[in-house]
Amino acid sequence: MELNGTRTIKADRATVWAHLNSAETLMACIPGCQELTGSPEEGFDAVVKQKVGPVKATFKGRVELSDVVPAQSYKISGQGKGGVAGFAKGGANVTLVDVEEGTELSYEVEAKVGGKIAQLGNRLIAGFARKMADKFFDSFQEQVEGPAEEETA
Repeated sequence: MELNGTRTIKADRATVWAHLNSAETLMACIPGCQELTGSPEEGFDAVVKQKVGPVKATFKGRVELSDVVPAQSYKISGQGKGGVAGFAKGGANVTLVDVEEGTELSYEVEAKVGGKIAQLGNRLIAGFARKMADKFFDSFQEQVEGPAEEETA
């Protein structure tokens, strides 16, 4: 399954890059993330609890960064095992470009699942994956930009 998209974040590229490499920011943005330790250089270990359709699982996995071009792009690859629920693995190419409004973050994700989760069907899994990506990038944008200011009438 493949997903892609772009987000315009109201911050300079260096700030966005710093957040993309921060375990604290990533943990706050990954839906269901209970633990995230490590560093961009060494890789991250994660524990994520999720419910996909009727299947609940705690995934334990590893995430590594490669093809790093500082403040511009990287590839993030990871895999997690959820016991009898199955496994998930995948990667994303993330690219940052300066735009007038701040920084445009583009991503191309490829993911694979197996085990009980795979038996749920592609439509359910694809919908779940899109929802998780949207939640992650909504949270990421809020972490970088700060909470949206309320407009007063």
